[in-house]
Amino acid sequence: MLLLYILLALVLLIGILAMIAPKNYDVSRSIEIRRPKAVVFEYLKFLKNQDEWSPWGKKDPNMQKEFTGTDGEVGATSYWNGNKEVGEGEQEIIKIVDGERIESELRFLKPFKSTSDAYITTKEIEADITKVVWGFSGKNKFPMSIMMLFMNMDKAVGKDFEEGLASLKEILENQ
Repeated sequence: MLLLYILLALVLLIGILAMIAPKNYDVSRSIEIRRPKAVVFEYLKFLKNQDEWSPWGKKDPNMQKEFTGTDGEVGATSYWNGNKEVGEGEQEIIKIVDGERIESELRFLKPFKSTSDAYITTKEIEADITKVVWGFSGKNKFPMSIMMLFMNMDKAVGKDFEEGLASLKEILENQ
């Protein structure tokens, strides 16, 4: 009988945690780059260029990469398979608002399956200064949602976004 009460309490606890757990996440960072918006956007829309500034490429220089489709256009896909830090997955460009926004679907395969929506936006601050916002969002499905009670997605990924944007700024301002 005691075992039944323990099991019932455990199920109740998991149910309560699932109800209060965060259902969504949205992480983004921004930076200002001293280059015209058209130049910045033209560079950003190509998936292959992300290899030059992405922090994850630095975490696994031997990462396997494959590209399909026409880079810089809707439908272009970048597949990666790397070490434990970068895992396995793919990114597909799903929408481009020319000069303004690039939207991608991130499909993570390992270490766990999930899907996120990624985006990069550009905004002219001055003729030669562009604000770039890089982010991603998604839904926390059960049981991952319970794990998010103990993990802060913003802290986990935010520093990587900051590092990547700093690299992007350095590359574009030194062209």
